[in-house]
Amino acid sequence: MSAPARTRGEDTAPQQDTGSSAPMGLSTDTALETIRRGLRLSPEFAQGLWLTIAFAVAATVGKVVVPIAVQQIIDNGISGEGGPDLAFVVRVVALCALLLAVTMVCSYLMNLRLYRATESGLATLRRKAFRHVHDLSVLTQNSERKGALVSRVTSDVDQISTFMQWGGILLIVSTGQLLIATTLMAIYSWQLTLVVWVCFLPLLFGVRQLQKLLSKAYLRVRERTGDMLGVIGETVMGASVIRAHGIEKRTAERIDTTVLATRRAQVRAQRLSVAVSPFAELVAAVGNTAVVLVGVWLGVGGDLTAGRLIAFLFLMNLFIQPMIMATEIFNEAQNAIAGWRRVLGVLDTTPDIADPGEAGKVLPRGPVDVAFDKVTYSYPDGPVVLDGIDVRIAPGTRVAVVGETGSGKTTFVKLLTRLMDPDEGAVLLDGTDLREVAFTSLRSRVVMVPQEGFLFDSSLGDNIRFARPESTDAELDAAIRELGLSEWLDSLAHGLDTPVGQRGESLSAGERQLVALVRAYIADPDLLVLDEATSAVDPHTEVRIQRALDRLTRGRTSVAIAHRLSTAEAADRVLVFDGGRIVQSGTHAELVARPGVYADLYASWVRSSA
Repeated sequence: MSAPARTRGEDTAPQQDTGSSAPMGLSTDTALETIRRGLRLSPEFAQGLWLTIAFAVAATVGKVVVPIAVQQIIDNGISGEGGPDLAFVVRVVALCALLLAVTMVCSYLMNLRLYRATESGLATLRRKAFRHVHDLSVLTQNSERKGALVSRVTSDVDQISTFMQWGGILLIVSTGQLLIATTLMAIYSWQLTLVVWVCFLPLLFGVRQLQKLLSKAYLRVRERTGDMLGVIGETVMGASVIRAHGIEKRTAERIDTTVLATRRAQVRAQRLSVAVSPFAELVAAVGNTAVVLVGVWLGVGGDLTAGRLIAFLFLMNLFIQPMIMATEIFNEAQNAIAGWRRVLGVLDTTPDIADPGEAGKVLPRGPVDVAFDKVTYSYPDGPVVLDGIDVRIAPGTRVAVVGETGSGKTTFVKLLTRLMDPDEGAVLLDGTDLREVAFTSLRSRVVMVPQEGFLFDSSLGDNIRFARPESTDAELDAAIRELGLSEWLDSLAHGLDTPVGQRGESLSAGERQLVALVRAYIADPDLLVLDEATSAVDPHTEVRIQRALDRLTRGRTSVAIAHRLSTAEAADRVLVFDGGRIVQSGTHAELVARPGVYADLYASWVRSSA
């Protein structure tokens, strides 16, 4: 069972108060610390790393085989004192071919191990990020669009994947290639090596200065990508509303705005990243020219053989490749760091509602006694929604909660199910503060049926079975018939195998609610909390739902938000909310005969139903 979410109900303060008490931000760590934290979160990255590095070293060393072979063939096989030595040339070529084959195998093994390690590490990172998002309150989640939030655990992690698998390989190989090439160049000619490094030092300094600008630019890219996915997600989910109101043009303009903003951010980042490439190519050209000129001068003086000069030029090419590739590696690194910062920003967000874990109490099953002990609650930066609620609900009592919009009734039931915690006071279940009850125990004893039950894109049976996966079809069929819904089930062509579609769109709103009720029945809770299920259904379905509710709540403690006062008429007790307080309590008959809020609500309901 997932951790509860802290969310704003329909009875809350004004809409501007949808901010979170713990909004998701971005990690403020330096680039190096961000990488270190990211690697610590996914220990799979480091598993067998030394063997992978060994293969990388072997693959990198193999790249210098050709320059060394060329130098040996020219200086000893062709220009030797005794003239050309074809046997020596053949031996060198054969050895070179063997070493290149070994290099190829090492390169394959290095890539294979690196891909496996990165995929395992990224899978761990995705799981941790997703589970943490699921544990965050809905208030916190609502601080970002859903699409933008999803992008933090999908596209941002994908960007890390790109760097770890492509940039990571190049980083390992290029670093080794740079060191080995420099070492061999120094062996052949320390003077030419010094010339090369003097030429390339300005490039390294320039890349360092570019890091700060690229870091900000790619962070902006990740943010704009998240915004774009958020808008697109809203548009897809709200397609029917968009068509109904004829706002396709305005919606298209909105999408265009976010897409163009993403494009501008991408172009700016790319403009910065590619600025180094022409400079690197210029430096490479200058370096090659300088090496040829100085090398010829050294050769004329007898300090450098032709073979060594040609080998040096080969090695210089191996030196230049990592320098030029460093731009692309650096580009992907900054993009990955930006993605890591956004993922770490999620993981750094503290869940509002914490599971006490092993220290949590496990309550025995049975009739539930519920008590609110001087409970006060307000949403972040908003007014008090519940003020000093003090009430007890006896075991087996069916309670209806009524009140006008904004009176506090939805907040009341969300505190009861621990979707949020009170600012003051305590909510008690059998005398135990809900904050001390283990989630596993709480979720097995308390089940909430929302007004709009969410269904997954699967069969009817799978959606009902969601509450108890081990349930058999026979048990599901029996539950449906016990709730008096056999006629409805028999009307479905495929019965329990009926596909419900995405979000249950193949079923009517009333049928989705029936599924939610059967799901709750299968869960077999001791306390059932319901958001009135009959407010938007046809009369025939309402009868079905009401019949199912009567059987579902029989013998159980239940608390139902009553949008229609017919629910209150059938309840054992009615709690009337007004301005965040319980202003009346009693049976329907008692309250309707007494002047007050309930009598006024009932009179209004009777007039609207006439």
